[in-house]
Amino acid sequence: MTTTTTGEGKVSIIIPCYNQSEYLPKAIESVLEQNYPFIEIIVIDDGSLDDTPKVAKSYPEIKYVYQENRGLAAARNTGINNATGNYLVFLDADDWLLPGGLQTNVEFLISNPNLAFVSGGHMFYFEDGSDPQNCQETVSEKNYMRLLERNYIAMIATVLFQRWVFDSFLYDTSLPVCEDYDLYLKIARLYPIMQHPSLIAVYRKHSSNMSANARLMLTTVLSILSKQKSLLRGKEEKEYFLKGLAFWKNYYGRLIYIKLLQQLSNGLRNLNKTDIVFLKLNCRSWYYKFIIQYTKKGIRQGLKLFKSKIKNILQKKNVLIPRINKIKMGDLNRLTPFSTQFGYDRGGPVDRYYIERFLNDHRDIIHGRALEIGDNEYTLKYGGSKITKSDILHINSSNPKATFVGDLSDAPQLPDDSFDIIILTQTLHLIYDSKHAIKTCYRILKPGGTLLVTVPGISNVAHDEWGDYWFWSFTGASLKRMLTDEFGLHQVNVNVLGNILVATAFLYGMGQQELTDEIFNQHDSHYPVIITGVAEKKAL
Repeated sequence: MTTTTTGEGKVSIIIPCYNQSEYLPKAIESVLEQNYPFIEIIVIDDGSLDDTPKVAKSYPEIKYVYQENRGLAAARNTGINNATGNYLVFLDADDWLLPGGLQTNVEFLISNPNLAFVSGGHMFYFEDGSDPQNCQETVSEKNYMRLLERNYIAMIATVLFQRWVFDSFLYDTSLPVCEDYDLYLKIARLYPIMQHPSLIAVYRKHSSNMSANARLMLTTVLSILSKQKSLLRGKEEKEYFLKGLAFWKNYYGRLIYIKLLQQLSNGLRNLNKTDIVFLKLNCRSWYYKFIIQYTKKGIRQGLKLFKSKIKNILQKKNVLIPRINKIKMGDLNRLTPFSTQFGYDRGGPVDRYYIERFLNDHRDIIHGRALEIGDNEYTLKYGGSKITKSDILHINSSNPKATFVGDLSDAPQLPDDSFDIIILTQTLHLIYDSKHAIKTCYRILKPGGTLLVTVPGISNVAHDEWGDYWFWSFTGASLKRMLTDEFGLHQVNVNVLGNILVATAFLYGMGQQELTDEIFNQHDSHYPVIITGVAEKKAL
């Protein structure tokens, strides 16, 4: 299919993208494969730090527009300002159109030219492998009231707007989420709209969907509804408005309730108190249901805690240390671990608990130009919008995103005094000349720049190809010596994390979810699982 910039009935497909270059090709190609001939594709890059520019510009058919990061609503407004079509579609970069979707919606608007927009059905695609689900319904009357009751449209890409709509309306850039729901309500209050059941697009469900934040979603949707309250006409609209308040509080209240139950299953100390207060203020029925479960758990936990305290007292007195030949090994009485995949197949590696806590604790200094080894997952996760340039050093060219290729211990291609932050997690043990790798880090850091490093202490050796390059394990003393030799004693902070139980669990391949926060957060330097280091290059 080819695009065109002329012809009546042209559709402008606007694709906002922020750090979703991995999904972008699917979205673009789903448009190019449509059987509708008159289209233009506009990709709005909302300040991405990944390969979005490269991916977008690899398609000569599209119009690429860059803006500093201002959020989804602002990106859609930029798309509107750059669109020349008679009709507009907003396709999120991680979703895609189904074959024939554009043609279907255009035919509806041609048959009903008085409509401000038409919307259709969609399919949910789950990245966790769950079966796809179709969402289809028909709404041909009382559309404004039905939208007060709930957002039956649910997916923005199923909507085909008349271009003239945006002479009067734009997306509200003050809204962090639900900006589409706000727009639907404003339009439907003044103009006719229509919902049909034909499938138009696919909504990709994954962990980073903004709709996963139930508290933010409910707070925003209630504020959006409140703006409609003064505009309501007649008893029926007010009844639908009240139904909407009840629907949204029940919908998101249930999600928060389920989340709290999951936290409760891990112990009373793991509860998010902010979620509990939020439920109490906004979703009383779900709050009371949770309190019932909390009370039951509290009684059981109280008895368990009492027994635990008695046990701890006896242990401190060595009363419960088993005699020689009386130790009960139980599940540990085996010569093979539970997992040879570092616990990835049992809920995630134990050592990642310490690594990610360490990076999260130092996220305020992850900024500016960053260098990470292998990939830039942690740079983007903990640096976010504070990162101005994200570089990747990879040992070979197998990662196409790598901006530098080579060995960190001998890397003259890395420029001097260039990086504000270096993230060096679980890498030094794979570098034979690890001391020279630290020298390289010092050389390439800007004055005032920081190295964040983690290394393994007690650990099994990888069973894959990395096992051939697993040269070292470290102690707190060895990492501190290596860092202070280069950075100076007063520029280095090293911490040893772990204890005998965590170390044992890690060696057996247990998963992170099989241990509690209380166990993780008791440290004994004699049993290092992870050693962390922060080294700052002196400012000039």
